[in-house]
Amino acid sequence: MINLEAIYTDVDDFCLLFIPQWENHLIQTGIKQRKRPSKLSPSEVMTIVIAFHQSGYRNFKIFYINHVIKYWKKYFPTLVSYTRMLKLMQTVLVPLSSYLTHRKAKPTGIAFIDSTKLTVCHNLRIPRHKVFSGIAERGCGSMGWFYGFKLHLIINDEGGILAVKVTTGNTDDRKPVPNMCNELWGELYGDKGYVSKNLCEDLAQKGIKFITGKRKNMKPSIVNLWDKLMLKKRFIIETVFDQLKNISQIEHTRHRSGINFMVNLVAGLLAYSFQEKKPSIHRSCIDELPNDIGLLCEFVQNLLVHAYLTTS
Repeated sequence: MINLEAIYTDVDDFCLLFIPQWENHLIQTGIKQRKRPSKLSPSEVMTIVIAFHQSGYRNFKIFYINHVIKYWKKYFPTLVSYTRMLKLMQTVLVPLSSYLTHRKAKPTGIAFIDSTKLTVCHNLRIPRHKVFSGIAERGCGSMGWFYGFKLHLIINDEGGILAVKVTTGNTDDRKPVPNMCNELWGELYGDKGYVSKNLCEDLAQKGIKFITGKRKNMKPSIVNLWDKLMLKKRFIIETVFDQLKNISQIEHTRHRSGINFMVNLVAGLLAYSFQEKKPSIHRSCIDELPNDIGLLCEFVQNLLVHAYLTTS
């Protein structure tokens, strides 16, 4: 259910502080330009765009015409036409991006990193694709080849977004990691695609312990029980990607400009940040794991007995 009042209140409080400072730092061209005020304020435009990604609609045009104009007229008395709304959406990209930074979660000492593809067209249409020609690139993931971009994401164990990076589809997953970890601390977990000795050393200098899975051709190494358990909990970030794509609609092939692509992506991430129940890890049992091997065996045995008694 969309809590329109909560979204608008938080967005408007941010815009009241950010937009005047942003406008004061804009570079003037020296040419007198007509600055016609819009009927819809930036706060209202941002609220509608974020609410779209919580609505369940898969098409913004249908959402705006059949839902916003029909049912939300009392909330937005000065609604504009759909074509005008598309223009206004492009003007709020900077406030949306800054608002996403404002909505970032706080580090908890446990973080997970991964990337996912953002396809902009079908592979058969790559030669005649024009919207992202010269910008998007071909990349290869676990699901095969694609044409578009990559979304790199770092989340904490509570499902909150800590860092976001968008790169072309052919970018190595390890490349943007150092810049994304400037405000992190504790332990960071990734899959086998992030294996790199130099990267681990660079993050160690920042106070971050980087733990990844092991490839088959790598020598076995000692990994403590806690890290093994956390690596198995790495599926949490896959769940976040699934919700971003299937609920927040951050990926589709109907974009008509790069700005619309970024507005759609950032608004989808913001819609996820307003989600009350995010994928998270329940650490109550894991925190109680003993360090001694004998106590650990007894602990596991008690868990098995408890599980048997509760299911029988």
